[in-house]
Amino acid sequence: MTWEPVIGLEIHVQLKTRTKMFCRCPVGFGARENTQTCPVCLAFPGALPVINRAAVEWTILLGLALGCDIAGHAVFSRKNYFYYDNPKGYQISQYDLPFCTNGKVLVPSDAGEREIGIVRAHLEEDAAKTVHVGGRAGRSQGADYSLVDFNRGGTPLVEIVTAPDIRAAEDAKRFLQLLRQTIVELGISDAEMEKGTLRVDANVSVRPAGSGELRTRTEIKNMNSFNYIARGIEAEVERQIAAWESGGAVQQETFDFDAASGTLSPRRAKEEADDYRYFPEPDLVPVEPSSELVERLRSELPELPAERIRRLERELDLERATVLVAGGLDRLWEETFAAGAEKVAAANVIANNLVGAGVDPGSVPAAELAKLVEARDRIPRAAFDEAIASLGDSDFSADPYLAQEAVSDTAALEPIVEAILAANPGQVTAFRNGKEGLLGFFVGQVMKETQGKANPRVVSELVRSKLA
Repeated sequence: MTWEPVIGLEIHVQLKTRTKMFCRCPVGFGARENTQTCPVCLAFPGALPVINRAAVEWTILLGLALGCDIAGHAVFSRKNYFYYDNPKGYQISQYDLPFCTNGKVLVPSDAGEREIGIVRAHLEEDAAKTVHVGGRAGRSQGADYSLVDFNRGGTPLVEIVTAPDIRAAEDAKRFLQLLRQTIVELGISDAEMEKGTLRVDANVSVRPAGSGELRTRTEIKNMNSFNYIARGIEAEVERQIAAWESGGAVQQETFDFDAASGTLSPRRAKEEADDYRYFPEPDLVPVEPSSELVERLRSELPELPAERIRRLERELDLERATVLVAGGLDRLWEETFAAGAEKVAAANVIANNLVGAGVDPGSVPAAELAKLVEARDRIPRAAFDEAIASLGDSDFSADPYLAQEAVSDTAALEPIVEAILAANPGQVTAFRNGKEGLLGFFVGQVMKETQGKANPRVVSELVRSKLA
């Protein structure tokens, strides 16, 4: 039997507002533990919440970017549960009347546009951060003890819930990359997984391919990179298929994914909405965004990543366009291309060399980069790499590097190539027997001998002619 995954995602995005969701404590990463708190976010008796207007507007802006309907009447609700990172014994969230519903995101793929439904995007307050000391990889299971930092508690948090429309781990990864770039470009969050400002849980089930049924799902948590999310989904899909094919069943539960071992460990039974006993928050009035506000926010939307991928795809292929847009590199590519660089070469240099050098694309002068792209085969590799690494300098000029012409004179290179071939008879024989990957070895040896000053394209052609 052929199986297909059924995947839905829950994405939590911390908003980078100046203050918390229901109080005036500052929002920030890296402050000393428990120094950004007050009676409201610590749930002292009698302390009352006040809604953060900026958080509401940013949630609506994100909802518009996700193609959602914006509610004319939204309500905050109490989500009741006990945990030590939740001092009130409940979380102020949204339940049946959230700000944003019924959206969709189109993800470009080789097979056309993949539509991912957005069930809802609602606004709530984040829980405090629990730090588990000792045990395995800092997890709660087996920890010696746990500490709670309430600085994060009360931070505005948007939860985005997708429909179970995703059918492969790689599709989930691609969707998340585009979603993150959208969030960053809207300016509402840094969306950095390593800092916890973007967190993702995956709901996973499997079913016979072509079937419309929805079988029991499980949830996977604690995945702190897009690659780990894809790996965790793949591991759970394999586990569930094995369970069904062996005559067993899948239980509804929550798992942690350990990226180091590639294994899943059960965490707890997964709660349903009834377990939280939602009811409207009595200390907050409903919010009714005006049509004027919604239209103003709609007018602020930039060109979205999926649209830019389709536009760039007309000049490049889908893969290059996706890499540039998802990495926030496409605007630099467009400027570099406009400055005269060859389009594919510019894309490769930006996505590989520039990113590898850790240079901020926003600090790069496109005209100077275009000069380097055009001259990349004529200047020594060492000079090219140094130039790329220096592109972010405020006074950068490509001219000193362009003056360092690589050695392209075959008469000067020929004796070096012949010496390298003579010193490596075994590799020569292997190359002539079909192992063409050794070409890179020979070119590398010549580059080493010339201290990186030889033109690698000329060297490659010369080596091939000698070994023909």
